[in-house]
Amino acid sequence: MIKQINKAEAEKLSKTVLREPTLVWDALNQVQKKSAFKFAEDYKKFIDNSKTERESVKEIEKILLKSGFKNIDSVTKGKSVSKFYKIYNKKAVAVAYCGKRDISKGVNIIGSHIDSPRLDLKQNPLYEEQDIALMKTHYYGGIKKYQWLARPLAIHGIAYLKDGKEVTITIGEKESDPVFSISDLLPHLGKDQASKKLSDAFEGEKLNIVTGSLPIGDKEIKERFKLTILNILYTDFKITEEDLLCAEIEVVPAGKSRDVGFDRSLVGAYGHDDRVCAYTSLRAIIDLKKIPEVTAVGFFFDKEEIGSEGNTGAKSKIIDDFISDLLVIKKEDSSQRSLRKAIISSSALSGDVNAGIEPDYQSVHEKRNAARIGYGICFSKFTGVRGKSGSSDANSEYFNKIRKIFNRDKIVWQVAELGKVDQGGGGTVAKFLAEYGMEIIDCGPAVLSMHSPFELCGKADIYMAYLAYNTFYKDMI
Repeated sequence: MIKQINKAEAEKLSKTVLREPTLVWDALNQVQKKSAFKFAEDYKKFIDNSKTERESVKEIEKILLKSGFKNIDSVTKGKSVSKFYKIYNKKAVAVAYCGKRDISKGVNIIGSHIDSPRLDLKQNPLYEEQDIALMKTHYYGGIKKYQWLARPLAIHGIAYLKDGKEVTITIGEKESDPVFSISDLLPHLGKDQASKKLSDAFEGEKLNIVTGSLPIGDKEIKERFKLTILNILYTDFKITEEDLLCAEIEVVPAGKSRDVGFDRSLVGAYGHDDRVCAYTSLRAIIDLKKIPEVTAVGFFFDKEEIGSEGNTGAKSKIIDDFISDLLVIKKEDSSQRSLRKAIISSSALSGDVNAGIEPDYQSVHEKRNAARIGYGICFSKFTGVRGKSGSSDANSEYFNKIRKIFNRDKIVWQVAELGKVDQGGGGTVAKFLAEYGMEIIDCGPAVLSMHSPFELCGKADIYMAYLAYNTFYKDMI
């Protein structure tokens, strides 16, 4: 039989055994609140200039160079340098701040990704229909197709000319630039469309962007609307139709990030998933005030949104290559056995966002185990779908170790899974890093309207992610 206790004893017991979620704004003092808003402004500049993975790499490199990091391939063996980075195929980056402990004993890793859902131009994109010039696209990653219709879009990418010259294309971001759009059916004629399932009402093959409607020459000219666009591309960039075949051109939402709400407490932008984790983990490394005990490593992967495939995704050998380079440059044993031991002995965070509870769609969440905007960085012990399929599922010992560090440094954190059981789910890079045998858990801020062209992330959570990642690099031993 349970012993009955009085009110005072019950209150004391509650303080001992219950956990009350903490709102970040309640935990921060006035100076810290100002720092959170200032940090958000820096982040907005980064995300505005990083709408593609290639642009993200360029921005990351600029920040690293200003912070004293050196390209590891340009550093002489044995030289007394402790800050390194390496770029992989212009789409992924690895960063390290070498610590006091031997690399062979393991490093502290945060892995995030710098690609986001978008539309890619097909290799033969340009055509005309009903005297309108259009470009065909193929969507990349998980999107709700209807969200990309009837909105301003920009084109970002690269093309190579026949002489091998690389041409960078960015159209739709300046006030003086034209934008592009995917035309949608008016409601007056949308009866049949409205009767279809959402997944059937909007077809991937109809996500074609309007690029112009001005003909060139007279009526005798073949495909003269398409020819107008090719003329502009050739005049401005020297690009021919054949050059488009090997180009990589992405269609993304036009415009800059914006403060959201009367109180400006949220940042609305394209690509929070997952550039918010990329930027906060990058800043966490470069803002380390002294040499860390354990080497701090950041990986900024590509292709996460399509399963981490390719030679710039987390499934590639980027991790092996970079850690091997660190062993060599620090004059440690770089044999395959030592490399395996270094990686398997490492501690890692998969820096990726989780879905915050949507106020008008709460039924898809299990509220006791869902992320909330403003309640700090979010641990996801497992991801996957249905019966945890496709998840790494972090070990309790490891989770507890990080919890103790975060609590000691007053990091505001929460736990969450992605939606109700059998409702949906998702994955991150965690399972691919876990295949090496290293300890890893997902850890990132909550986002509203995830995978949409305009996602929302709280400034308090952005700042707390930065503090959490910095603490991980400083104190995880």
